[in-house]
Amino acid sequence: MSSSSSKYPKSQHVNDGKSQYGGRDVVGYGSNVPRPIWPNNAKVALNLVLNYEEGGENCLLHGDTESEKLLSEIVGAGAIANDRHANMESLYDYGSRAGFWRLHDLLTRKNVPCTVFAVGMALERNKEACRAMVRAGWEVASHGYRWWDYQKVDEATEREHIRRTVQIHKDLIGVRPVGMYQGKPNVNTRKLVVEEGGFLYDSDAYSDDLPYWTMDYGEKKPHLIVPYTLSENDMRFAIPNGFSHGSEFSRFLKDSLRYLVEEGKRGSPKMMSVGLHCRLVGRPGRAAGLEDFLDYAESFGDDVWICRRDEIAKHWYKHHYPEGLGGAPAVNEMSTHMKSSL
Repeated sequence: MSSSSSKYPKSQHVNDGKSQYGGRDVVGYGSNVPRPIWPNNAKVALNLVLNYEEGGENCLLHGDTESEKLLSEIVGAGAIANDRHANMESLYDYGSRAGFWRLHDLLTRKNVPCTVFAVGMALERNKEACRAMVRAGWEVASHGYRWWDYQKVDEATEREHIRRTVQIHKDLIGVRPVGMYQGKPNVNTRKLVVEEGGFLYDSDAYSDDLPYWTMDYGEKKPHLIVPYTLSENDMRFAIPNGFSHGSEFSRFLKDSLRYLVEEGKRGSPKMMSVGLHCRLVGRPGRAAGLEDFLDYAESFGDDVWICRRDEIAKHWYKHHYPEGLGGAPAVNEMSTHMKSSL
């Protein structure tokens, strides 16, 4: 055996043969997939997610040690250590200055609800956008305090960031967030979310087409996961071999929705998430593709329930709470429709 073989795991490992280990579950529902009865007997619960991150990204002006590198028109950009990246800052500013308002106009004009994954620091920088989210009746879920990669962030700092962003929501949105999507979490993030005690769900998972419960944090303390997506997501405009124009984005979303509607008609309703970013699909040619998809989704009528993420979570609490735990807790009072005091 060559010396290079040492980099491979031993032939036997403590997790060999397990389907649930270390927070992973590679089987999930298996062949016993729940058949949710969505409102109006819809075949698909469709949720649009608007990621509001601009002003919370890496930047020396924010006290960071390097510039931002992810999800911009500069595909493959690298972080610049100890210096500012003028073009990157400007591209992010487009999202909060122009892209947000284009998407706000599109969604409100069509009376389409959405969930905002909002970075706390970004909310603090644009109170006018906060007021617009509230007036539109959107759910504003937490996207963490910073748009950081939390992989190596220590537990105390991440816990404080969660606490801080909850308070920002209370101050600027008028109500605490009930959903959490850290986005770039570590293996301890969910533990901290559950520990905080006020979240109905988190979306730091991509592992299913339906919500599911985890019992990893206590046998009598189920935690709901509402999976998100990196495929039906405009981030693919900012990666190699991704979407090149709005009609490609629209076509992919249409194909996904049509397939899921057909599955629903065969007796297996699902949910579908669509990820949006102000600085990406907020550009006019891409927004045109999103509008085309929205018209297509609305053409299905009651077969497609376009909803907020907290509505999906509350439906799952009411109709799919784990058996043997005495029934689901009351969640209706945890509404994200309270008016801001701003």
